[in-house]
Amino acid sequence: MSGVIYFDTSALAKWYMNESRSDDVEVFIQQHGPVAISDLTIVEMRCLLSRRRREKTLTMGMEAEIFATFQEDIRRRFLICHPFPAGLAMGAINLMVFLPDIPVRSLDAMHLVIAKEIGCEILATADRIMAEAGKALSLKVARF
Repeated sequence: MSGVIYFDTSALAKWYMNESRSDDVEVFIQQHGPVAISDLTIVEMRCLLSRRRREKTLTMGMEAEIFATFQEDIRRRFLICHPFPAGLAMGAINLMVFLPDIPVRSLDAMHLVIAKEIGCEILATADRIMAEAGKALSLKVARF
């Protein structure tokens, strides 16, 4: 595979936590990295880790360690983090209008706008609706 690979949070979380298909994500990133993420991914990862701590599947120490590792991966450019593009909100609105039969959630629409903005060719996701929307936008999809 060549081209920009954008990882949404649903797939990227599998690199940091032992979940179904975590091994596949690890191999994929090792073979095709670095991969692209966005500032939105950072917000969602922070939220995901906090939720997992509240659900008692992570301890406070594990939460802090995973987020620190994630930040270090960004610093070391294993993950290439892209800022929010101008017009992100309007782009997400337009995307939902363009895909009226796919129930794209607001943050997923934002991920898709960012992916398209940075020239993504491959979308990595663990989310069925996100995969469907990515395909409708002519992206190749790596589904985990």
